[in-house]
Amino acid sequence: MSASVKIVMVEDDLGHAKLIEKNIRRANIANEIVHFDEGGAALEFLFSEEVRQNGPLLILLDLNLPDMSGTDILARVKNDERLHRAPVVVLTTTDDKLEIQRCYDLGCNVYITKPVDYESFAGAIRQLGLFLSVMQAPEIE
Repeated sequence: MSASVKIVMVEDDLGHAKLIEKNIRRANIANEIVHFDEGGAALEFLFSEEVRQNGPLLILLDLNLPDMSGTDILARVKNDERLHRAPVVVLTTTDDKLEIQRCYDLGCNVYITKPVDYESFAGAIRQLGLFLSVMQAPEIE
């Protein structure tokens, strides 16, 4: 992944956020990671002037947030003329088939269910890191 791609992580569980960042770093991804633990602050950032001027993004999105649903964030991002091409990886504990379909219908690029046990979760994030190391992200228009 190009070094200019900023990773925006929206994850309210601090333990999960640290684990995600640690395993992304283990995949030798040095990109800037901007972490938000609630949806409102993440949306403010995503729709800010700073993001408008600073190139491509990748969004790692939890669905279960304290202040709003991650699907609301996903819908806002994918309906925005400027952000709609930003890749969104949903990382959540929800494995409900309807929720998965809804996220893909809204435009998520990848849906990953967080495994319950630590080792499986760490392994899944390491694989995500490898995926991120080879993916391309489009410019924000």
